Amino acid sequence: MNNNKAIRGWLMYDWANSAFVTTMIAAVMPVYYEKVAGKGLGGNLPTVYWANTQSIAALIVAVLSPVLGAIADHTGSKIKFLSFFAILGSIASLLCVLVGEGDWLLASVLIIIGMIGFAAGNTFYDALLIDVSPADQRDQVSSKGYAWGYLGGGVLLAINVVMIQKWEWLGLSSSESATRIVFLTVGLWWILFAIPIVRHVKESRREAAASTVKQAVSTAFERLGKTFRSIRQYPELLKYMVSYWFFNDGINTVIVMATVYGSSIGIEMNALITALLITQFVGFPSSLLFGRFARKLGAKKGLYLSLMLYIVIVTLGFFMENALHFYILATMVGLVQGGSQALARSLYADLVPPVRSAEFFGFLTISSKFSSVVGPFVFAVVAGNTDSSRIGILSLIAFFVIGIVLLRYVNIDKGKREALAEENAA
Repeated sequence: MNNNKAIRGWLMYDWANSAFVTTMIAAVMPVYYEKVAGKGLGGNLPTVYWANTQSIAALIVAVLSPVLGAIADHTGSKIKFLSFFAILGSIASLLCVLVGEGDWLLASVLIIIGMIGFAAGNTFYDALLIDVSPADQRDQVSSKGYAWGYLGGGVLLAINVVMIQKWEWLGLSSSESATRIVFLTVGLWWILFAIPIVRHVKESRREAAASTVKQAVSTAFERLGKTFRSIRQYPELLKYMVSYWFFNDGINTVIVMATVYGSSIGIEMNALITALLITQFVGFPSSLLFGRFARKLGAKKGLYLSLMLYIVIVTLGFFMENALHFYILATMVGLVQGGSQALARSLYADLVPPVRSAEFFGFLTISSKFSSVVGPFVFAVVAGNTDSSRIGILSLIAFFVIGIVLLRYVNIDKGKREALAEENAA
């Protein structure tokens, strides 16, 4: 395998699927859902239904991922599974062109399918990091992945902004019509730029242990049980995972709720999308800088820094009043978001047994997806009971504080030795 081509192909998938997160989850669809698809629901029901959509998708992915990961590891088919879910997600995005006024249920179903495609595909994408990159380059390659994701998502979002604001250039009747065309561009972008990873990345092949689908699924469940039991053999990995559940939930909740939160306190759609563009283009160089920082001072210290800045961001979000404040916070999020996620991913890759990478990434996905239900739920409950979205956003501080405290007790070097023990014994 040409390692440079493989790495470039792997990086391009982040460029490809980040458009879904940027346009469909973070920027355009949340506002479209509230203003158009959810029209007529009344009160804060569009916000609640949007949060419920995220939770349902997370639960479905949580159930699917470990089984899929175990099957992929056992049969050497991570690329095939990634391809399937990329196609699934892109088709869901394309079909969002059908969502009109009051079609909140259709929008929710398509977003759930799209999120399944995105999150399940990323289980295999993340696991392929071990196949394309040696251990001493992993932090940098992982950071580059997020950087290219920010750039790709930002480029398409910039195009989408022009389409929505200058809808008459496209010969359309309104910005609402242009927004539907925007959803088409996401699906096309995703599938087009997924081609390089399929062409150039070749995973380490393993002999299949089952000749039929039934046997493969049975084996997968057996391996899932083994994963749950064997996690105790990797105590540092276990401690890291618990920490990850908390701070990752905080990060994800900021991503999926930020635009809806901004809209709920009166910030206009154009300002919200502009802020997301700021996040994308600030996030590109910042993710690369975090990779260099990790190489010099260690990934754990870089992760500490990013999580502490998140606490500052959430606190300032409580006091946010206007578009300028939102732009400032978007810049701060761009500085830390990609770096924190990249370092979290590469640290986890260092702590898992290499021969069971997809299985353990699937395990991380199921556990983090179950935990990620909590963030939007806490936001919705706190905001609903206090009748204040500001109190809801402030509640997210707890996730970052707990994550930082638990991370302090993880010994990364010891965890790496534990991860390699099985391979060395073999």
